[in-house]
Amino acid sequence: MLDVNSRSAENIASQGKTVISPINIAVAGANGRMGRAILPLLAADPDFAFVGGIGREGAIGAGLIDRSAAIGAADVILDFTTGNAAAELAGLCALAGGPALVIGATGFEPDELERIAEAARTIPILRSGNFSIGVNMLVGLVAQAARALPAHAWDIEILEAHHNRKIDAPSGTALMLGEAAAEGRGVSLASVERRGRDGITGERPTGEIGFAVLRAGGIVGEHSVLFAAAEEVVTLSHSALDRGMFARGALAAARWVAGRAPGEYTMGDVLGLA
Repeated sequence: MLDVNSRSAENIASQGKTVISPINIAVAGANGRMGRAILPLLAADPDFAFVGGIGREGAIGAGLIDRSAAIGAADVILDFTTGNAAAELAGLCALAGGPALVIGATGFEPDELERIAEAARTIPILRSGNFSIGVNMLVGLVAQAARALPAHAWDIEILEAHHNRKIDAPSGTALMLGEAAAEGRGVSLASVERRGRDGITGERPTGEIGFAVLRAGGIVGEHSVLFAAAEEVVTLSHSALDRGMFARGALAAARWVAGRAPGEYTMGDVLGLA
């Protein structure tokens, strides 16, 4: 498997992109859980130079700079804020002609995704609901299984669990897995999804993709995709043990996207799976 974490900026030159070394990085949401996990890794990696963090409006503190200064200084901004804030930042970066964006925010409204897509006409944007290498491999396996297991015989259910401070549901990762399953079956997720059940729901429709959500304690992230037939069940799952794996994946994404042509990219592109 491709070891994306060990590639230096010089290694990327073979992929036909502009080489940037070191890569100047700003972090939007630097005081959040992901921001705090990323900063020590940035400091320890000579491929990167941290130019400052972007906090909430009016926030002050060591290492924080305002948004316009970050846009002017960075080659890549890592964004772990909210859907609305990420879409606004994407528009500002596009107006300035850069920098590139790596977006890890989740819980997007349709218009926010449209604004990000519009910005990607001008700058490179890599967006993912999960930067774990393992999760992105799981996405590929789910699509493959969905293609192989027919909807008339196999039901698909997606279960996810996170800490009690997560504000969106289903998680961005669960939706990634749902999109992969729907793509494998050649349908849109919106046409077959069921986000929770309550009361007298009737029989389960053929081809439905169900979601179940748990929020408790300090759970980092648990995701399972069940393919259930009448006589057997296949479960594909991933457990996050430490938030550091997301941070390492986000830096791999930043290393990959720096100097790319404008466009929308995913971790599938980073891993060579797209």
